[in-house]
Amino acid sequence: MTQPADDHALDQRAGVSELRVAGQTVPGPSGGGVREEDLPLDRNQAILQAAKQVGALLKRTGLPFALAGSVAVYAHGGTQNLQHDVDFCIRPDDAEAVAGALREAGLGVYTPPEDWLLKADCLGQQVDLIFELAHEPVTSGLLGRAEERSVDSVLMPVLCPTDLLRGLLAAFSEHHCDFGAVLPIARTLREKVDWAGLRRDLGADPMPAAFFYVLERLEIIPTTGEEGPR
Repeated sequence: MTQPADDHALDQRAGVSELRVAGQTVPGPSGGGVREEDLPLDRNQAILQAAKQVGALLKRTGLPFALAGSVAVYAHGGTQNLQHDVDFCIRPDDAEAVAGALREAGLGVYTPPEDWLLKADCLGQQVDLIFELAHEPVTSGLLGRAEERSVDSVLMPVLCPTDLLRGLLAAFSEHHCDFGAVLPIARTLREKVDWAGLRRDLGADPMPAAFFYVLERLEIIPTTGEEGPR
């Protein structure tokens, strides 16, 4: 990807990384003057700091985006038990501009073997910039349903709970079907999710259908035919 011209480019700093193909060595980011050794020892807080910094940079581009993954669950009221990286959804057509903006801010950005995302390094944490969820392109409609939420005092758009669960359930397959990882998310967000809509969209697929059955038996969601979440 080539770096686009931008009259409102973010502050350019020394050590700006080029977008690199997989297999090349990616230098560490300058991090805007924040050294990795200055990060808090708590990993959850380090991930939140990276989410806040990248979220602020994405807001300055003016392009639509939404926070996803475990940090999005946290923004919707989940526990601060964050996973190994930060996830943002962007549209496929915006990937080049987003990569350029993050490079201008001093972050290392590169393309992994997977062709549905970019990866960045912010404050020593991995940031995934996803433009395809469960084999479907990220759309303006998906991002338009995002909700403005505070992420450790920084406001940014966050995928709505129903779309968060839809992405996780649609990704289930014979090769990747970790109910244990998604179960606490479903329990945390159950009051905010359109379960009838998810059943309508995904209930014909065996893995999501099995997950719905587990949720019903645990009385996390109502059984088919009952109205409204408990």
